[in-house]
Amino acid sequence: MIDNLKKELERIFIIQPILSDDFRYLHEEAVLLIESAGGIYAGSIYQEIREINPATFIGQGKLAELKEMLAGLPDITILFNGELSPSQTLNISAALEDRKVIDRTTLILDIFARNAVSTEGKIQVELTQLKYIYPRLKGKGLALSKLGGGIGTRGPGETQLESDRRLIRERIKFLERRLSETEKRRSLQLDRRKKNAIKTISLVGYTNTGKSTLMNLLTDSSVYVKNELFATLDPTSRKFQIRGAEFVLTDTVGFLRDLPHNLIESFHSTLEAGIHCDLALIVCDATSDYEMQIKTTLDTLREMGFSAPYLIVMNKCDAIASRMGYPKDCIFISAKDDVGIEELKSEILKKFEDSYLFREIFVSYEQMNEYQKVRGRLKENNVAFTDDGMRVQAVIPSDYYPLFRKFITSE
Repeated sequence: MIDNLKKELERIFIIQPILSDDFRYLHEEAVLLIESAGGIYAGSIYQEIREINPATFIGQGKLAELKEMLAGLPDITILFNGELSPSQTLNISAALEDRKVIDRTTLILDIFARNAVSTEGKIQVELTQLKYIYPRLKGKGLALSKLGGGIGTRGPGETQLESDRRLIRERIKFLERRLSETEKRRSLQLDRRKKNAIKTISLVGYTNTGKSTLMNLLTDSSVYVKNELFATLDPTSRKFQIRGAEFVLTDTVGFLRDLPHNLIESFHSTLEAGIHCDLALIVCDATSDYEMQIKTTLDTLREMGFSAPYLIVMNKCDAIASRMGYPKDCIFISAKDDVGIEELKSEILKKFEDSYLFREIFVSYEQMNEYQKVRGRLKENNVAFTDDGMRVQAVIPSDYYPLFRKFITSE
């Protein structure tokens, strides 16, 4: 049964260009991307690039070597672990006997198509795919007709849109209008939260570092968790409290090294949840290259105009032997084992020490009607009734402090 299933899964062979010293890490990522897309890694060929060939990116000699290597293996898809122009994609395919050729962006978009759940997420995926596919159409859809089915053709790739460029242009315009409407709704939600003085916290970071697991732990919810890249595509928001102070926590799509710029632009509205926040938790995998994860995350966020304060959270601390050498102010946790979570909560509160006041207030019975009008603006942690009135241990948002000044017993 398992053997038959493996035969049905798409086998993908990687062309790994060597453009920098981190090519091995990029190759490891490509293998994980293949697995996340539901394919099987079938091997690799490496090529140091001194000068990019405008026609095929890599030289004809390496393509001839690869053609010989794959002789007799008809059902192999070629993944170029980088970004190809439309003509380069077609030329590589032709040099390899019309094999299906995809690049890194196509593979990532395929994973997005698998994991998009919300209406907005699906619109963003289809819109990005169509914009990426459109310049790759030659004549009456020659480029797409060579793709066939499988990885890289999910979503709009499975429709009949490739037969007519005009239909694709019209579909793109329609989806852009739909996306604009959802962006307006998201903007209204952000405005409402600001008006209600609710502080927002975003979980951001490299993909597959445990953000969703941490989200579930902090908010006692059941956000989808899976050990694969881009398992979370649609942003998810949940309310939670720390010592009575209320926050909205948002889990966002994970980042990836060399995430194509057009993907960042296309998913800007989704990623806005990670930008327009009062605090960002940059979640890293302590067992992996955390310096690269931090740099990738901050570079991507700053490219989008991010300027909020942040905390660096090192997840999976249960799997490291020593905490030496990590960033000085990072917080070590294990979301899986509930380790370090109380320290994390304390550090979050420190970041908001000017936003929430923990005070005791006293409301006499004569003042009760006046208090009832503003009562919803604070959080009552403990209420005790006396002969003269009501004594409350309260959390007061700083913005609403003037409303409760007369009730506060001592500063």
